[in-house]
Amino acid sequence: MSTPKRYTVTAALIYANGPIHIGHLAGCYLPSDIYVRYLRSNGEDVLFVSGTDEHGVPIMIRGFMEKKSPQEVVDKYYAVIDKSFKDFGIEFDIYSRTSKPVHHKFSSDFFKTLHDKGYFREKESEQNYDEEAKMFLVDRFIVGTCPRCGNPRAYGDQCESCGSDLSPDELIEPRSALSGSVPVKKTTKNWFLPLDEMQPKLEKFIASHPEWKANVAGQCKSWLASGLHPRAMTRDLNWGVKVPLPNAEGKVLYVWFDAPIGYITASKEWFEQPETRNQLTYGGKPKSASWEPYWKDKDTKLVHFIGKDNIVFHCLIFPAMLMAHEGYILPDNVPANEFLNLESRKISTSRNWAIWLHEYLEEMPGKQDELRYVLTAISPETSDGDFLWTDYEARVNNELTAVFSNFVHRTMVLTHKNFEGKVPEATNYTKEDILTLEEIAKYPEKIGSLIAQYKFREGQQELMNLARLGNKYLSDNEPWKNPDKERVKTILNISLQICANLSVLCEPFLPFTTQKLRGMLNLGQMNWNNAKNTNLLAAGHSLNEPVMLFAKVDPVLLKKQIEKLDHIRKQQEEAEKQAAASNQQSSVAANPLEPQKDVTTFDDFSKMDIRIGTILSAEKMPKSDKLLKLEVDTGIDKRVVLSGIAKHYKPEDIIGQQVTILVNLAPRKMMGIESNGMILMSENDKGELSFVAPTKTNQNNGSTVK
Repeated sequence: MSTPKRYTVTAALIYANGPIHIGHLAGCYLPSDIYVRYLRSNGEDVLFVSGTDEHGVPIMIRGFMEKKSPQEVVDKYYAVIDKSFKDFGIEFDIYSRTSKPVHHKFSSDFFKTLHDKGYFREKESEQNYDEEAKMFLVDRFIVGTCPRCGNPRAYGDQCESCGSDLSPDELIEPRSALSGSVPVKKTTKNWFLPLDEMQPKLEKFIASHPEWKANVAGQCKSWLASGLHPRAMTRDLNWGVKVPLPNAEGKVLYVWFDAPIGYITASKEWFEQPETRNQLTYGGKPKSASWEPYWKDKDTKLVHFIGKDNIVFHCLIFPAMLMAHEGYILPDNVPANEFLNLESRKISTSRNWAIWLHEYLEEMPGKQDELRYVLTAISPETSDGDFLWTDYEARVNNELTAVFSNFVHRTMVLTHKNFEGKVPEATNYTKEDILTLEEIAKYPEKIGSLIAQYKFREGQQELMNLARLGNKYLSDNEPWKNPDKERVKTILNISLQICANLSVLCEPFLPFTTQKLRGMLNLGQMNWNNAKNTNLLAAGHSLNEPVMLFAKVDPVLLKKQIEKLDHIRKQQEEAEKQAAASNQQSSVAANPLEPQKDVTTFDDFSKMDIRIGTILSAEKMPKSDKLLKLEVDTGIDKRVVLSGIAKHYKPEDIIGQQVTILVNLAPRKMMGIESNGMILMSENDKGELSFVAPTKTNQNNGSTVK
């Protein structure tokens, strides 16, 4: 695409079945906000939309658990989520809801257009049905005994005791979670989008974006290599957008059909609000008079920010829908992030293993930018990240406080002490002064370029490098010791110019800090181009009183957060012990452990070259139900490895997974393909395989295992 005229930026529509946690923030909401703030600062025409996804099974399950109607559930959590985003400084143009009438009508019309064009295929299938509740049952609404561990409360899609993926037909004594009755099979008809027929177009679309992140492109190519299949775009439920066809009673649109359309309906809604139309000429905000250019003009750049679990929907299914409808632009980029862990454990909403945003804002008041900074610093852009409270403390204390805040505060205090709070005039620049000013001028391009490439972690690092530059310049020149007042004027003038530039460049990352800093500097609204000027503060300009931008983390508050997680962890461990104890005897009897093998020598072991690698792509091998074809970055090369894990892992789920690989295993040809290496796996007493991966994330590829 040539230079875009405008941008449409979306952040994933989250299910309104619970609050926002830090994993959601790190996954897509904070990156998208940083990106949009940068675009707005550049004066770009940008529309930033998101909202809550208020249909589908997760909403119904939450209602079932809380004994509330689906509408009561979404009303409750929309309010919590919307307030959390506003308090945290995520600035959407509109944060809408898919339960609104405007969305129901628009998505119904969208479906009807595809139907009238003959895109859907009608198919009949047998589904589980609750005769007492008089409704079809999704897998999650069927419970029974797990065939693997004996847990009597396993769900029809998963056993939360042993973690096994299940289907309702595998459960022992299955029953409806709604009525307790035994489900029966009943024939039903649904409408399918023929993704298999659309695959050539989708392959061409994916191939046209070689610049996409490896995890995104890899997952898309894996799905395409396995062959796409028709996917049902309707469901037998009583909550959602009604299917706009005759004889479709009791059917709603598949949540992943109507949810992405929510981006479009939110855009339409924004432009139809009277107060919105009065803002259309504001710099950095949408400027067109209609929503249509943001979704239909080829000069618009559409960017979806999502987590990796939503890649297939935004890169294949939604584009297929847009292609079928015609007239819409397709996404230019989908910079999906990996997952964020919490204290080295996977975040789990069902187990309450999370840091909830609304609780953080209440318990750590005024600390929005501290959390924004830490989450960006550990952003899971290329691999899973890990949030640790000790790391949070170290980054706030040693970086935000000791570097950023310390530099600004020293500069402001010295200016007030020596020059009555007025910017001194710079004279007689030294060679070091000139080099420093030249270096300052490079940072807008450095940081802006990284943000434009979705490298927010590196962009924030460069922001801190500018603060470090200021700290070093001030410390090296020691104006508090220098008796030459003219020299002190120049030193403090340059230091203040760095402060002014920081006030512009930190805005995408630390918006609350920007306001504080500009308040101290007595500066008005600034834009990105202003930061290219190394003389933003004129001599004689009056400054306001200095305040500390950041303070060290309160050890009392930190201790409370750590103790809170420790309490949750202990509860989980006790529950897991009880579950393991109840299943251990029968499990061991049915699945005895493999006995120890013959003794080997250290010399034999030392011949093996075992390293850390990362899976770049994965696809099923044709005519094999066991083998996956993997491309692995071993640090020393990129190679193909065939691994017999197809029954345990879906290809799209392991893109970006770090693994332990035996790299000097003799090559072996299987099914016409040479395999170069072996992925090391562990096998439990149930025959389930798990990756032997490093416990710390972001280990370098090629690191040796000894």
